[in-house]
Amino acid sequence: MSGIGRKSNNYYSYHKRNAALINYTTHQEMLELVKDIAKFSDNTYGERRIKAVLNALSFPVSRWKVAKLMKEGNVWVRYKKKYNVTTNSDHNKPLYKNQLEQNFTVEQPNQALVGDITYIWAAEGWLYLVGCY
Repeated sequence: MSGIGRKSNNYYSYHKRNAALINYTTHQEMLELVKDIAKFSDNTYGERRIKAVLNALSFPVSRWKVAKLMKEGNVWVRYKKKYNVTTNSDHNKPLYKNQLEQNFTVEQPNQALVGDITYIWAAEGWLYLVGCY
């Protein structure tokens, strides 16, 4: 024990841990690069792609280091939603011509009727709200 009540191996292990850390300027530079890469990619690059870019820029980092940098820099990935096709066009039913052709002005009432349907999720399941005009 040293004179101040601490073990000497704590002093040396502390300095060994700090020597292994990347210096502050390099860390800040990588943090700014991660923010720039995310901005350039419109927040679509994740850990793996940012890691590949940083490695190409001579910053050898792991995925976990990139994840920490992203968290520190408040960089989040925006995932694209999968497009879900809900229309079944593979049928033998007749197709009707669009008679209005976006011309919604009529001369008399009840010449043209339009409708709309909306799906609403409720405790019972999907409910359908239909309106005709």
